[in-house]
Amino acid sequence: MKSKESIIEAGINTLQLESQAIFGLIKSINADFVSAVNLIVATDGRVVVTGIGKSAIIAQKIVATFNSTGTPAVFMHAADAVHGDLGMIQKNDIVICISKSGNTPEIKVLAPLLKLAGNTLIGMVGQLDSTLAHRSDLILNTAVEKEACPHNLAPTTSTSAQLAMGDALAIALLHARNFNKDDFAKFHPGGSLGKKLYLKASDLAVRNEKPAISAQAPIKDVIIEISQNRLGVVVVIENDTILGVITDGDIRRMLEKHTNLAEIKAKDIMNKHPKKIDESELAINALEIIKQNNITQLLVTKGDKYFGIIHLHDLLQEGII
Repeated sequence: MKSKESIIEAGINTLQLESQAIFGLIKSINADFVSAVNLIVATDGRVVVTGIGKSAIIAQKIVATFNSTGTPAVFMHAADAVHGDLGMIQKNDIVICISKSGNTPEIKVLAPLLKLAGNTLIGMVGQLDSTLAHRSDLILNTAVEKEACPHNLAPTTSTSAQLAMGDALAIALLHARNFNKDDFAKFHPGGSLGKKLYLKASDLAVRNEKPAISAQAPIKDVIIEISQNRLGVVVVIENDTILGVITDGDIRRMLEKHTNLAEIKAKDIMNKHPKKIDESELAINALEIIKQNNITQLLVTKGDKYFGIIHLHDLLQEGII
C-alpha cells in the first residue's frame, strides 16, 4: 500500500498538470476561435459534436452544455458515423470533431467524408500535424505536454483541456447570443435550478393562508389567528394598510414580560417594520432576505398592499435552499 504522502503527492501533481494545461489553452483563444463562434451563431443548423473513446465522452458533455446555453447541438459517435449515423448531419450543420491525436483510424475515415458533404469542420485537436488538423476549416488547439497518467497513456490532461475548451466555446457563444437568466430558465424548468430562475414569491404565497388581524384585537384573538393558520405569524392591518406583523416569537417574549394580558392589544406587541418582498420578485430573493435577517417568515406585498406570507418551509419544500 502506498503511503499517505505519496497518494497526496499524486493527487496534487495531477491537478497541477491539468491546471497548467488549461492555462496553456489561453493562446488558443485566437482568430479561429472567434471565427468558430461567429459561424455557429450565424448558422441555421446545429452543432454536431463527434469523437472517439474518451473524446466521445467529452463531446457528449459539450453537447449538453451547448443545448443548455442556447446552442442547438447533437452528439455523433465517430465510430457510428461511418456506419450510418452520418445521415443525422444536415446541410447547414457545423461539425466539431474532437481528437487528441487527430490520426485515429475512425477520424481518418470520417474527416474527408465530412468535407465531402460540404459541412464546416472545426477540429478540436491536440496535434497540428494530423489528418484532422489538415482537413479542418478551423482549429481549436488543445495540445498538452503530457498526460497526468505517470505512463503518459490514460487520457487525463488532454481530456481536461478538451472539456475546458468546450466550456470556453459555450460561454463565448452564450455571450455572443446575449443569452440571459430568463433564457436559461426556459431550458431548465425542472429541478431546483429551474425554480431558482423562474419561481416567484407570489407562487409560494398564494398557497398559504393570509392571517390578518386589527390593531385593536386582544391578545387572545392574536394567538388564535396565529395558531389556526400555522404560519407562526399574523399581519396587523387597518383599512387595508399594513401596520406590522406579530410572530409566535413576539408572543413568547410578551408572555415573559407581562402577567396581566387583559389590556394588551395587537398594536402593543407588533413589529412595525417587518421584512417584505414584492410578489413579482423571485423566490430565491425571498430566501436571501430570510437568511440575512435570520427569520422564518416573510411578508409578501403587491405594491403597498398585503399579498401573503412565505415561510422558510415553503422554500425547503421546493428544494430552493
